[in-house]
Amino acid sequence: MTNDAVRMSLEEVHETSRSLLLAQGFGEVHASAIARTVTAAERDECRHHGLFRIPFYVNAVKVGHASGVVEPELSDLSPSVLRINAKRGFSPLALERSYEPLIARAKQQGIAALAINNAVHLGSLWPETQHLAEAGLVALAFVSAAPYVAPAGGTSRLFGTNPMSFAWPRADTFPLVFDQASSACARGEIQVRLRDGVPLEQNWALGPDGKPTTDAKQALDGAQLPFGGAKGSSIALMIELLAGPLIGDTLSYEAGEDDKTGTGAPCKGEFIIAIDPVRCLSGGSREAQLAHGERLFERILQQEGARLPSDRRYQARKRTPQDGVLVPRSLYDTLKELRSGASSLRLQTYEADHNLLEGAAR
Repeated sequence: MTNDAVRMSLEEVHETSRSLLLAQGFGEVHASAIARTVTAAERDECRHHGLFRIPFYVNAVKVGHASGVVEPELSDLSPSVLRINAKRGFSPLALERSYEPLIARAKQQGIAALAINNAVHLGSLWPETQHLAEAGLVALAFVSAAPYVAPAGGTSRLFGTNPMSFAWPRADTFPLVFDQASSACARGEIQVRLRDGVPLEQNWALGPDGKPTTDAKQALDGAQLPFGGAKGSSIALMIELLAGPLIGDTLSYEAGEDDKTGTGAPCKGEFIIAIDPVRCLSGGSREAQLAHGERLFERILQQEGARLPSDRRYQARKRTPQDGVLVPRSLYDTLKELRSGASSLRLQTYEADHNLLEGAAR
């Protein structure tokens, strides 16, 4: 994080996001949903999914790639499968419209799925699985992305970084949640290392010539690699199918082709599975079920240096309501200009604009 930074309260983050989006022509429901998503990311110090993303939301609307006013449409596909058509709107509103019916259906049927179609997705996945876990459900979410990753053995971009998230409810504390890409690293990590002049790790990326590289610029011009070789590639392939053909939506390379103006905000699908854990028991108790999971967590934490996924986010969540968050000056100035209603601001994609990446490491 640069020393030239501005401290903002979470209330200021929310109000800045909401009022900025309204000034840029977004409808109230979209502006509020995005502001809540961005504030949650800043609260948990997931900065490259927080205020950093606001210019990309704005740019996607300015160039006609997405809508900031369209109302998503929810429908039933079967007793246990729901669909929401975002209609090229942003995913935060589509998700908020889906939570209550998905939770109700999962508790009614024991397991339920949600297909989100035609959504412009710029956030992380943990907010949706965490929300479902806080309602007592076990949850999984899958989404593809813009094509940045070569399949194992290949040299050309085909898959997205294709993250998946899992959440497990816990009694009297935050759920256990993880959200991770199937690529060897997040794309933002490469961009941050380019900014800082730091070489990449081995086996993270290939250059445009198809050969391994530790140079961040060459990696951004080339292709990222899946984690664990063929294992990560298989997971990326699975996510492509779950979030694409299974629900009638795009594959990563198709989403890339659709993004003709290079917004870096692909329009695509997301697939969510919600499970009522108590309905998976025969004669057991919910309390015993959760306690059984806690015994595993205890064994993990007994090992020095081990931690549970999401612990760092939860630690940040305790600090930021009092301490606020630090926002890089370059990003703060960009947001201030957008909040004034500026329409001529040059908004660039990830590859071109590295100033906005200050403090954006995942």
